Amino acid sequence: MDLALLDRTLRERGEPAYRARQVWEWAARGAASYDEMTTLPKALRTALAAEVPLSTLEAVAERQARDGTVKTLFRTADGHPVEAVLMRYRDGRRSVCLSSQSGCPLTCTFCATGAMRFGRNLTASEILDQALHFRRLEPVNHAVYMGMGEPFLNVDAVLESARRLPELGVTHRRTTVSTVGWLPGLRRFVDEVEQPVRLALSLHAADPAKRTALMPVNDRYPLPDVLEECRRYVALRGRKVFVEYVLLAGVNDSPADARALAAVLDPRAFKVNLIPYNPIPAQGRYLRTRMPIAPMDVGGRFEGSSREAIERFKNVLQRARIPATVRLTRGRDIEAACGQLASGR
Repeated sequence: MDLALLDRTLRERGEPAYRARQVWEWAARGAASYDEMTTLPKALRTALAAEVPLSTLEAVAERQARDGTVKTLFRTADGHPVEAVLMRYRDGRRSVCLSSQSGCPLTCTFCATGAMRFGRNLTASEILDQALHFRRLEPVNHAVYMGMGEPFLNVDAVLESARRLPELGVTHRRTTVSTVGWLPGLRRFVDEVEQPVRLALSLHAADPAKRTALMPVNDRYPLPDVLEECRRYVALRGRKVFVEYVLLAGVNDSPADARALAAVLDPRAFKVNLIPYNPIPAQGRYLRTRMPIAPMDVGGRFEGSSREAIERFKNVLQRARIPATVRLTRGRDIEAACGQLASGR
């Protein structure tokens, strides 16, 4: 819902200021139409239905995975594609994976979104409307800004949307914002966010040359500077930072890679989330590096690490007292898993 348009429409109609709050509360509880908002006069409900669409996004396709994960493709009013995901877990968690941009300009080489044409930043209302779409299906209680885009390239809209998530049932302690290490936005997040929103860092290689090959952003904002800012977050907030690490066979999954990662992480400040690689269609481009960093298959894609390699990597971290877990993959069969979002495939 375009909250600025809602405010303007109500003001122009001479409605009392509390009406906007009433409408938002109904929407946050999962109302699927203005007709359900029975505390509003019927004439006002009719007028709002005509003048303020219930969502800024059009849901154009939806797929459900065998594990219950739901992926929805949206279009913005100006035609940009956006994907978001609802993940259902057996323990009752209902987590929404939110996109902050249509596409992403940072071109991480293992991510399908990075191979898309970048569209634009999303507004706070467009981010919230992804969560509201799934809230209409069922209650939600977790949110991760890990969909399309780099959240800290769109920090104002991300923080504005995150501040409203508790009204949908997602507390700040159950909200996580993930970054590849875009320092200007990360610094603002550390300085400005007083709520206990969690921070995650996509790291994927501790070696500088290897990380730059995988994630060109490392050239602009080197990992030591990013880690220093993460440690400042821990000092100010008293919460550990999640480190996301996608394991790529023969690229970043050796015991030496694990030791290099352990060497740069303070176990008092970081937890590592090891992520099995989720295959994506051929990207038509290779790693930007002179060093031999294959293997990739004939389509130009990476190969996922074996279970044995993942376990060895995890054991190295744990011997160094770095907390490490392996992420449970959700929605891979509908291209809804980590790194697979790419405008409606």
